[in-house]
Amino acid sequence: MQYALLIYEDEAIYGPDKAGPAMEEIVSCHMAFNRELGSARIGGAGLKGTVSATTIRTKNGAKSVHDGPYAEAKEQLGGFYLIEAPDLDAAIAIARKVPVLQDGAIEIGPLLGGA
Repeated sequence: MQYALLIYEDEAIYGPDKAGPAMEEIVSCHMAFNRELGSARIGGAGLKGTVSATTIRTKNGAKSVHDGPYAEAKEQLGGFYLIEAPDLDAAIAIARKVPVLQDGAIEIGPLLGGA
């Protein structure tokens, strides 16, 4: 089964627009996590900060384009992994290892048609 692991954290702590020890630490942790995942990793990437995001909203069938993320939130979507795992329990075990520096959340979503 294929799963998306969505990484939510407060980008004020660190993010693509920031440099320094916190960013270096999290990049190093993700590189090690990538090596640990091996062939279970199908894909994934970090995302640029929400200031560069664009959202298309649909209301009553009309689509409009807006700057920024879909919703104001304390935590922002900062990156994702696409993984292969035999079941949800295995995906949860992998998601528990996703590096975060402080508080955050990892959302686990099975892909439609994910083999």
